[in-house]
Amino acid sequence: MSDLPILVQQYLSNHHLSHHILSTPTFELPVTVEVTLLEDESGRVQLFSSSNCLLEKHRLKAVTGRDLKAVSLLEQQKLKHKLGLSNFPALDGLLPYETWIDKSVFLSDPVYIRAGNEEKLISLEDVKKLYLSEQVREVDLCRRIPVSEIEYHMGVEQDQNEIHSAIRNLTSLRIKKRIEETLDIPPLSATAEAIIRLRVDPDADVNKLAGIVERDPPLAAQVVSWASSSYYAAPGSIRSVQDAIIRVLGYDLVMNLALGLSLGKILNLPKHEAEGSSPYWKQAVYMAATVVKLKDLIPPALRPGFGLTYLSGLLHNFGYLVLAHSFPPHFDQIIQHLELNPHLNPMHVERHILGISREQIAAALLKSWNLPEEVCVGIRYLQEPDYAGVYSDYAHLNYLALRLLRKYRLLSGPDEQIDTSIFKNLYMNADEIPSVMEEIVASREELDAISQSLSDPV
Repeated sequence: MSDLPILVQQYLSNHHLSHHILSTPTFELPVTVEVTLLEDESGRVQLFSSSNCLLEKHRLKAVTGRDLKAVSLLEQQKLKHKLGLSNFPALDGLLPYETWIDKSVFLSDPVYIRAGNEEKLISLEDVKKLYLSEQVREVDLCRRIPVSEIEYHMGVEQDQNEIHSAIRNLTSLRIKKRIEETLDIPPLSATAEAIIRLRVDPDADVNKLAGIVERDPPLAAQVVSWASSSYYAAPGSIRSVQDAIIRVLGYDLVMNLALGLSLGKILNLPKHEAEGSSPYWKQAVYMAATVVKLKDLIPPALRPGFGLTYLSGLLHNFGYLVLAHSFPPHFDQIIQHLELNPHLNPMHVERHILGISREQIAAALLKSWNLPEEVCVGIRYLQEPDYAGVYSDYAHLNYLALRLLRKYRLLSGPDEQIDTSIFKNLYMNADEIPSVMEEIVASREELDAISQSLSDPV
């Protein structure tokens, strides 16, 4: 009990609640009761709902008659600091706001709630007695997402059908022969096309790669800057792209890095994003750095290739840019729902609104550009730990890296459970994970500097 914040200790003691305290599991997380703070001109409300449910914006207004929105993260942070909490426990009366409880909560008994800190959860029994009081309003606002029952198609043809369906139903775009034309995506840069051709050139060498990169001055500057970063601790100064390739990064990394950077610059970054979300290039840089370190925990004979693992991590969120570009009004809806449902994987929100996910649309587009199958698969199935098809190790590394980066608070996003079968699939010892993540944490300053250099206009 002493491990809990004082405010929570006092509440449990004063209300004589039957409860158990448990450490937050590192991997397998139970369904929890989440607290969403909402506000409008009439004041604030705290909504308790199940973590496997989606709060729908239109239903919120239809049922309550109020134009409620999520309380800003800054205001939430101020409140947490004032109360000595790192998260909000679902306890009526703990916060000075009216309490609404969604019916989804009563599907579980006992229920697990946040304990006010990151280390603990509280198990509560007799949920109806706890929550059904005169001060609490029972509501039906949330739509349950049966995560284990969602059908994620395993074939590219089905993905294509879902993408075309979303385009027909939600946009004025016309279906064309090539998906990039359908989505009105700008053409590939000459640099990206040249690198894609170089990948299959039997005579490819350092000079050819350096020549391609150097013909694109902004890209050349970024590659040299990347190699000069203290993250790589290269001796002496890096004066040219060839220097960067030979002395620091290597041919494989520079080719995939240059391709990833070129593709990432095709589309503009969204002007409006969910409050508190990690910037696109920060996610890309952290993911690329993490997947290659995790890769080294796999036995050498079974490890996937370094360069394609890196590129898969660097481009893992490319579909986010595509959604913002091709579905602008609906992208705004996605942002609103992400702010209302910060506990949910964005994939569920995207499929709820569009019928497709960023992973599906990115994989289809990259495949049409003839990117390696390893990269397309690594992105397409990064949310699916059960995927057992060809190149599944690329997808599983992305799956693991993204969840670990969120768990260690290095990237924004929900703290989701990690399916422990992933370690068996990757022939990886889970006990070695903390040391890898400690290396990433220790490199934050260098990784932030790299991502900031990519975010700044050249």
